[in-house]
Amino acid sequence: MTVNHSVRVYRSEENLPREEQLAHKIATVATDPVEVLPEVEEMVINRIIDNASVALASLNRDPIISARDQALTHSPSSNGRGATLFGVDAATKVSPEWAAWANGVAVRELDYHDTFLAAEYSHPGDNIPPILAVAQHTGRSGLDLIRGLATGYEIQVDLVKAICLHKHKIDHVAHLGPSAAAGIGTLLNLETETIFQAVGQALHTTTATRQSRKGEISTWKAHAPAFAGKMAVEAVDRAMRGQTSPVPIYEGEDGVIAWLLDGPGARYEVPLPAAGEAKRGILDTYTKEHSAEYQAQAWIDLARKLNHERPELANPENIQSIVLHTSHHTHYVIGSGANDPQKYDPTATRETLDHSIPYIFTVMLQDGVWDHVGPYAPERAQRPDTVALWNKVTTAEDPEWTRRYHSTDISEKAFGGRAEITLADGTVISEEIAVADAHPLGARPFGRAEYIDKLRTLAEDIVAEDELNRFIDAAENLSSLGAGELDVLNITAARTLSTGQGGIF
Repeated sequence: MTVNHSVRVYRSEENLPREEQLAHKIATVATDPVEVLPEVEEMVINRIIDNASVALASLNRDPIISARDQALTHSPSSNGRGATLFGVDAATKVSPEWAAWANGVAVRELDYHDTFLAAEYSHPGDNIPPILAVAQHTGRSGLDLIRGLATGYEIQVDLVKAICLHKHKIDHVAHLGPSAAAGIGTLLNLETETIFQAVGQALHTTTATRQSRKGEISTWKAHAPAFAGKMAVEAVDRAMRGQTSPVPIYEGEDGVIAWLLDGPGARYEVPLPAAGEAKRGILDTYTKEHSAEYQAQAWIDLARKLNHERPELANPENIQSIVLHTSHHTHYVIGSGANDPQKYDPTATRETLDHSIPYIFTVMLQDGVWDHVGPYAPERAQRPDTVALWNKVTTAEDPEWTRRYHSTDISEKAFGGRAEITLADGTVISEEIAVADAHPLGARPFGRAEYIDKLRTLAEDIVAEDELNRFIDAAENLSSLGAGELDVLNITAARTLSTGQGGIF
């Protein structure tokens, strides 16, 4: 059973009891020793595999090189075993907060792992790097890791369901700091008070603006969640040493809600599992078949279908206009409603192009295939016929698709929309799609086989076959891994990893 907790701003003289504060309720969920459901364990394994696949595919991209180089300058601290880095031999260890940083950047760089969309956006798989790094450093078992990740996903999903950040131009990683801190708390079997303080510190240090996902999108897009994970590790360390956080962090009259979100009159209903209730949040999340913003996934599938059925639509001379009628979020974040000229700029960065649904729909309509490299190549974006068609594609908010986007009924929750294509002769073609093909309710839902296939595809020519098979076997037997055996969840690359320019460290 889920319990909705009413959260509002309190004046200082109201003296909100600790047990009534959201951060404390999150900590209480983290310390509830409930059993992990078999289907939750299954999905945890799927997402560990998923994270590894997208991280491996980005190993020699500039943000990952930079983050890995930084991490490799920080040897394990004296109070643990250290943690591993994607692509690097497991014998090489670094301090856990820096492993969380480097691996977090690798996981997020291609914008290709799992997602949950509700009142806010999120990539719950961002919880895995910091929680796994601490698990390796502290010599925990596979079962410990599963419990920690179940908590991280649960708290992330529950916060995302209730509290909108983007409306106030606050980046969505403000929900990641608290969820990762809570997950680490569960992993380490910490006391409620310790986790409470860690959650507060993690939130306090991870609130930032959404400019990282606006206009000319920079390499910080991949760094932002990794920074939140790193801050969560450090927050837990400080809390374990008896250090405290701003209280109440959410509800205080000078706190996050009052000044960064909906203000002194705000009220949120945050759903959390009741005492003794299993943590099921990960089951509400979904991964990506395509390397692009999640709200583009269904549109990519629709464009692929149209490419196969109506190849003439690829020619801009045959098209008068294409309007994608969709949700508020899709229109204003990755659509023409963002009013970002960069979304129509053939020289834009990859980080910008993968957040431009007019560009993505155009390329898939013309090509009929999608991977994480080709569609974002400069020569692909600058092709004259692509630019011509691209500029005929716009988005429009449709109230019904917005309603379905926010629906709490999983059977009608949707992330697609309706495409209206007006041909040069005035004929109108209308096609719609509700969810991506890989969505649990889609045409081809992802299961274990699809996660492994994604890994094998993205790891091709990067990881040796026997090393890949070893990792898959270790991940699929996660619950049987004993204390200190989690290093086997690392993967060593067969190719030489690049290094970048130096810095301070």
